[in-house]
Amino acid sequence: MDRGLPARELKKGSAELLILALVEARPRHGYDIGKLIESRSGGELRFNIASLYPLLYRLEKRGWIEGRWVEKAGQRRRRYYRLTAEGRRVLAAQRRNWRQFVEAIARITGVQHA
Repeated sequence: MDRGLPARELKKGSAELLILALVEARPRHGYDIGKLIESRSGGELRFNIASLYPLLYRLEKRGWIEGRWVEKAGQRRRRYYRLTAEGRRVLAAQRRNWRQFVEAIARITGVQHA
């Protein structure tokens, strides 16, 4: 993906959706979320810690995710985030909106899904 302004703006607009989708299946800690975004996007999307953690805190403050500290022997303490009931509703709405947006862009540009 071109690293110009449009890519950065697309990432900002989809960040909440990406995070909510990743914690839907099971609780994850911030570093894991960042690495999954990078690996599942084939390296096209990356979130640095300075932007990822404030976003996690905002989502938690909105009540869309819930975090809890977990300590494991021999490891640092980590905060694991899980989707709340409200977060599930928001995720469903964001998925619908994203699908409609992508379909509209495809109709205009002639881009077909892979």
